[in-house]
Amino acid sequence: MTILAGMVAATSTPVFAQPVNPIDEVLNQGQVEWGDRFDTPGQTVAAVRTAEPTLSPSTAENIESAMQFYYGILQRGGWPVVPDDEALRIGMRSEAIVFLRQRLNMSGDLAQDVGVRDVFDSYVDAAVRRFQSRHGIHPDGIVGKETLAAMNVPVEVRLRQLETNLVRVRSMSGFLGKRYVMVNIPAAEIETVEEGFVHSRHTAVVGKIDRQTPILASQIHEINFNPYWHVPESIIRKDLIPKMQKDPDYLRENKIHIRDLRNNIELDASQVDWTTDDALNYQFRQEPGAKNSMGSIKINFHNKYSVYLHDTPSKTLFGSSYRFHSSGCVRVQNVREFVTWVLEDTKGWDRMSVDEVIRSGERVDVKVAGKVPIYMTYITAWATSEGMIHFREDIYDRDGLNAMSPVNTPPVPTQG
Repeated sequence: MTILAGMVAATSTPVFAQPVNPIDEVLNQGQVEWGDRFDTPGQTVAAVRTAEPTLSPSTAENIESAMQFYYGILQRGGWPVVPDDEALRIGMRSEAIVFLRQRLNMSGDLAQDVGVRDVFDSYVDAAVRRFQSRHGIHPDGIVGKETLAAMNVPVEVRLRQLETNLVRVRSMSGFLGKRYVMVNIPAAEIETVEEGFVHSRHTAVVGKIDRQTPILASQIHEINFNPYWHVPESIIRKDLIPKMQKDPDYLRENKIHIRDLRNNIELDASQVDWTTDDALNYQFRQEPGAKNSMGSIKINFHNKYSVYLHDTPSKTLFGSSYRFHSSGCVRVQNVREFVTWVLEDTKGWDRMSVDEVIRSGERVDVKVAGKVPIYMTYITAWATSEGMIHFREDIYDRDGLNAMSPVNTPPVPTQG
């Protein structure tokens, strides 16, 4: 779709009036070509996935083009609010689907003039799945609560979100390394990137709202196989003490040992006063095994927050769209594939070696040859060279957009 030049006249006031900022800079650049990629019929969920990294050399330029596209929608009055009276799915017929079709058409997920206006047919199903994939929602084709919430975010909020993330992406526009790991916290996703292309993507579980995963840059220097887990003070205070008050057998059942490091002795749980903060005086170490909170692998990189990447015994968490459950560290899906890639230049370590050491249960620490750069980032909106615009929920409220509320009354949809 070609964005016409001169959207903003030299004498006009920008929509978001303020001193020079990225959105004004982009909108005043004149004509930007974005191709026909936003409204191409037949786009599928597969088209949303790409080998292009989230932080590619062209991401900033792609976001600028996306801003032009969304500003055009804003100039036309924005998209309608889709009624939330009921969940919508394939086979249904409803007046709400008229609004749904118009909404999907305006964002480029649904081609114009396909199917019957009030019928949820296969065209709408494919468009909904594409929309869901772009927004990090499980692409089941059902327009339920989560999908409706994402659809009914006003275009001006999405435009501001793109502006905010343009600044973030520009701040990371330098050379990141030939091989690096990128953790996008709001997307709860990890990319391994090699020579400018994504080698693999891994679903992640990141920090809860009250125990946020930090933004940082470091280097992966060590892999621990079948590791011990030393329980952090924050978890002792917030989790372990309350659990022991309810279930005195919790430590024994989960193979967690208590050590008094000052006297170099092991304690029994009955020797700790669980009604106070007495437990904070001791070390709690969980043995390797099936119940270990880090699973079978821990990935270390130096940082002041004492966070790391690791496996997890709670695999079911990866199947949810909401993956903000940890205490700050990051759990990695398909961790063996991930670690095999990290150890690619480390002599003697391939996938067979990784599987073998995990199967043995032996404690093994491996130094990573070359030290792989890792970036923990916070990107809630980005765009690809193929014209795919992605958004994720601002889970930690760092975009500063809460004051911009959606409109509650849906406009009357246009004909056609």
